[in-house]
Amino acid sequence: MDFGHVGTESFLAMGLGLVLGLAVPLAVALFWKFKKKERFTTILIGAAVFLLFAVTLEKIIQNVLIFPTALGLNDTALSRFVNARPVLLSLIAGLFPGVFEETGRLVAFKSVLRNRKNRETSVSYGIGHGGFEVMFILGITFAEYLVYAVMINNGKYQTIVDEVLAKAPDQVGQVYDAAAQICGFGFAGLGVMVVERIFAVLFHIGASILVFYACKDRKKAWLYPLAIVLHTLLDFIAGMYLFGVIHISEWGLEAIVGVFGLTVFFGAYFLLYRKDR
Repeated sequence: MDFGHVGTESFLAMGLGLVLGLAVPLAVALFWKFKKKERFTTILIGAAVFLLFAVTLEKIIQNVLIFPTALGLNDTALSRFVNARPVLLSLIAGLFPGVFEETGRLVAFKSVLRNRKNRETSVSYGIGHGGFEVMFILGITFAEYLVYAVMINNGKYQTIVDEVLAKAPDQVGQVYDAAAQICGFGFAGLGVMVVERIFAVLFHIGASILVFYACKDRKKAWLYPLAIVLHTLLDFIAGMYLFGVIHISEWGLEAIVGVFGLTVFFGAYFLLYRKDR
């Protein structure tokens, strides 16, 4: 089957995305460390907690319960029930990162970071958490895109289709969609992804500030469940877009995410961080 052809612009956009996804978070982390004389270990802890709670624990449990076919397992009554209801699926898809990532922050601030009470710790952790998410998502995404782009142009992409047909035939449509997306990828698409990640990092910094002060001041313990609710709501909206519950443009979705991310960041910054002298 002919999957099309990946042009020069697409390769350049994907290559630039890979470089930006890896270099910019590192540059921001180093800038913050030297400007505020912060410990780089705080940033690394934020990255490590994201890897443990979001990439490992959250995804494994979510896939086992909701998307078992992604692990080569059979569907269950629970997974069929949830996947047949897009709104419920969107809510659960938002609840998992809300609970796991905010709990990861809580565990970090209550344990390995418990003695770091300066307000900069909250931002350092957020940069590590959000920055590593950027590196993980954009790095892996664009690395895969580039590999698949070469396979498409070399006529070897059919091997990917054959593998999916053999293991998970219900997902083969996603493989065809991926090929079409890669062939049509350009700087506009890159712009959407970059803007999305900027707002996501700001949200993560804001959420880190919330949970940091929930741990620092017992009277503000309610900020932890608030962070869970806000995170769940953000990913719930993204889930409804992804699963076809709401129909808006990509830029429309980014506008919603942007307003949400900026509100959480500036709210946490002015109401908590800035007042902590």
